[in-house]
Amino acid sequence: MHYLPTLRLSLLFSCLLFSYIAFAQGLQWAPDGNAYWVAEEGGIVQIDFASKQKTMVATTAQLTPSGAGKPLEVKEFKCTDDGKKILIFTNTQRVWRYETRGDYWVLHLESGKLRQLGSTLPAASLMFAKISPDGNSAAYVSKHNLYLEDLASGKITQLTKDGTDKIINGTFDWAYEEEFDCRDGFRWSPDSKSIAFWQIDASDVKYFLMINNTDSTYSFTVPVEYPKVGESPSACRVGVINLKNKKTLWMNVPGDQRQHYIPRMAWAANSTDLILQQLDRKQQESKIFTCKTATGIATMIHAEKDEAWVDVQEVWGKDGGLDWLNLGAEFIWASEKDGWRHFYRIPRNGQQEVNITPGDYDVIRPLLVDEASNTFYFLASPDNATESYLYRTSLNGTGKATRVTPKDQPGTHNYQISPNGKWALHTFSNAGFRRVRERISLPDHRTLEETEGVAALWAKHDASKNRVEFFQVTTSEGVTMDGWMVKPANLDPNKKYPVVFQVYTEPAGATVKNSWGVGNNGLYAGDMAADGYCYISLDNRGTPAPKGRAWRKAIYRKIGIVNIRDQALGAQEVFKKWQWIDTSRVAVHGWSGGGSATLNLLFQYPEIYKTGISVAAVADQLCYDNIYQERFMGLPQENLADFVAGSPITYAKNLQGNLLYIHGTGDDNVHFQNAERLVNELVKHGKLFQYMAYPNRSHGISEGEGTSKHLQRLFTQYLQEKCPKGARDSGAGESIRP
Repeated sequence: MHYLPTLRLSLLFSCLLFSYIAFAQGLQWAPDGNAYWVAEEGGIVQIDFASKQKTMVATTAQLTPSGAGKPLEVKEFKCTDDGKKILIFTNTQRVWRYETRGDYWVLHLESGKLRQLGSTLPAASLMFAKISPDGNSAAYVSKHNLYLEDLASGKITQLTKDGTDKIINGTFDWAYEEEFDCRDGFRWSPDSKSIAFWQIDASDVKYFLMINNTDSTYSFTVPVEYPKVGESPSACRVGVINLKNKKTLWMNVPGDQRQHYIPRMAWAANSTDLILQQLDRKQQESKIFTCKTATGIATMIHAEKDEAWVDVQEVWGKDGGLDWLNLGAEFIWASEKDGWRHFYRIPRNGQQEVNITPGDYDVIRPLLVDEASNTFYFLASPDNATESYLYRTSLNGTGKATRVTPKDQPGTHNYQISPNGKWALHTFSNAGFRRVRERISLPDHRTLEETEGVAALWAKHDASKNRVEFFQVTTSEGVTMDGWMVKPANLDPNKKYPVVFQVYTEPAGATVKNSWGVGNNGLYAGDMAADGYCYISLDNRGTPAPKGRAWRKAIYRKIGIVNIRDQALGAQEVFKKWQWIDTSRVAVHGWSGGGSATLNLLFQYPEIYKTGISVAAVADQLCYDNIYQERFMGLPQENLADFVAGSPITYAKNLQGNLLYIHGTGDDNVHFQNAERLVNELVKHGKLFQYMAYPNRSHGISEGEGTSKHLQRLFTQYLQEKCPKGARDSGAGESIRP
């Protein structure tokens, strides 16, 4: 439900962001941090960061398999640390969200030899191939089993043999992937002698059967092992394969494997110990264990509890590992224990932890631990939750954090920092300024661009042309919410204009961010402002804004209640603030969690919201997966009333306005079951509405020729029909005031 591309903040934003993401994901830093590799049309090149001087690493001729007419299409690549080999990922296939399955090739740069890995296995079946640290072997997953391949001889050894649809080695089931971002499920030991891996046992997880009625004359089912809320998770354990004897030793982590999660695991800065995180079923208690890989003995070194939930996202460093300090004696860990999201140094024995980012602010995201300079780089925005900036602080926890980003560039900044901490690729945008990118040096934040640096481009920017305005409203219950607004073009304050609210509202995403693309509605065919609409979004309590733990976790066990009330009361304050808004023409729309919020707002507050367009919504919280729903709502066996109270289906009988409900029948995330249950409830109560089911489309409703354009036309036509565009004379319609 929280898959961000499906929030559809803006199709335009998604398109603009894609080009940046493609570049960012394709960049690979050289080991010394002074250059990077990138795939270009002519092959793979190394680029000196300071001078931009290019050196060809692999030509298209070298990337062309013997007998093939064209080079490999490089989806991703990775160079070995010694610079002698390149691992290339191509012919990629989608697995649920992302293209994580395909073919892998290894290019030996000295000999020019290009060879496919796993050539005897089914095409496009390999996942997460990685070359060993010593450069001699590769490991990968195929059909839920782990394989080892000798790069010199090509000999393939199957390391696990019990993989099935339900026994999953080296990768994860649907729920782990969707809710913990777990995909790559194995790790090479630093000495290349062992492989640690997850095994997921989904044997007791029921299949949810999606039905395909269109791809053949006879329909067929598409099974997804999908644990609904209230159902026990898949069993999970971690094993270590000794590559000399090919035997697996399972780590003896305490607890019932079917009542806890292991969302994170890595080698503990050596080749003899693992470190892993265990969460209880309700995700309120986090325990960190170290495990001896020779014996499997697990020792708990750190524990933390939260009355709501413990976050696990972005706690661990690159490649699924932790950042270690002091020759492996300490590691970096994140916690909200003092009410803010901070990072701590924790010794291997768990004693005497040190907060390295103290203060009344949240760390938005860690970027680099640079032990050589005693520096921790991270993103934060203590004064404005809609923005982000680069900060640095000392690793010893003394002194205050220092802002590195220039003060005169308000908006959203991001950085890819070199491993040596000397350089960074800096990107900047705000709601009125298109995303730009520059090379900088650190810690002075000096641009390396001669004419097209961020500061030079920003100096030319005409802020008077910005259409998006940011504001705050404080509700009658004392909740201050950030918002953005795009006003109708040529606004006449003596007339009345329709307003459209865009919502998400749940803990997985915030909509009010001062970055390029905000304020655009890619679902609308045209220019909303030019057509006389006011477009607004508000972030309520429970959204992941950097406003502290209390803000984010106020929604615990109250999804569908707290977020919905905040939105409704916020809308009332908007109406007071801007008297030219026509309260008889108030629309709301959202996707996924935003679709759920749209339904709840329309049903619970019909006196405010007159028209709603809901896409891919969870209509009944009891129909969603266990990891997400239990994290934020608890267990239905213990507090069923909260699930009922927060579900749109509970209030469907209250529909008074106009509803367009849209869902894909092939949605593996928010099942079409939600739509059918909601339709039944609306029919039961005699409620009329418009309904569009897109056959076999997934959660993003993007598959199939013409789909996106059709959806856009449908959205636009319905909005214009039910919430007519343009100005009206003041008093020409119903005027509802709080």
